[in-house]
Amino acid sequence: MRDILEDAQKHIQDGYGRAQAHEKRPLPKRFYNNVEIKQIENGFTVLLDGRGVKTPSKKDLIVPNNELAKELATEWQAQEEEIDASKMPFTRLVNSALEGNENIEEALRDEIIKYASSDLMLYRADSPEGLVQSQEQHWDSALNVLAQKFTVKFLPTIGIVHQAQPEKTLECLKISLEKEDRFILSALMLITSLTGSGLLAIALFNQLINADTAWSAAHVDEDYSNQVWGEDSEAMLRRTKRRIDFDSAVRLLALLG
Repeated sequence: MRDILEDAQKHIQDGYGRAQAHEKRPLPKRFYNNVEIKQIENGFTVLLDGRGVKTPSKKDLIVPNNELAKELATEWQAQEEEIDASKMPFTRLVNSALEGNENIEEALRDEIIKYASSDLMLYRADSPEGLVQSQEQHWDSALNVLAQKFTVKFLPTIGIVHQAQPEKTLECLKISLEKEDRFILSALMLITSLTGSGLLAIALFNQLINADTAWSAAHVDEDYSNQVWGEDSEAMLRRTKRRIDFDSAVRLLALLG
């Protein structure tokens, strides 16, 4: 299972790490004029001058519906003289979903639940008071709606010493993801990694919270530090870029229903 997960993470790097690497080397020139969408036997694809788009490992880029294909086509059409992967978050996310092997769904489910079992929102500060209150305000509401939705309970703790969560809770959350495909699970995994919280990803997917609420909950500690010490401009720039990827994952979930 670990090999499968490492393979999945490697392919996520094919998209996200590669985008950063492009900033350090010359970008490929735009080689096409026309961008189209085509329905094929098993889904929809994007054509560049009549030729189907491929993933980095040369797999056919095929998605389940026309709306998702439109998002991809928009990114390809928006490229100017050069192709800049850092400006194609939807394409990177779809690539990471398609690059995984046949067992990628199981590996992604396991990793999301692994995050949830030691989730960001389950480990609380005991001081200062302002941070404690902010964590309670943002995190308790998210945990409460999840507990009600799945009829489970969570065991938050103070500090960083591991607190095991009830097996029933983790099993219920995992079962809730059993029917989801690689596209949805890849989007949830990206949300999980960007927020540090599998629980926020699951709550967002089940429409228990909205995207802004999830993003704010993920940055409680950072926002408190910014209030006390002031913002770090480089850190805020990185956060802005992460939000673009986060919003693309949220958009994919919406398009796939």
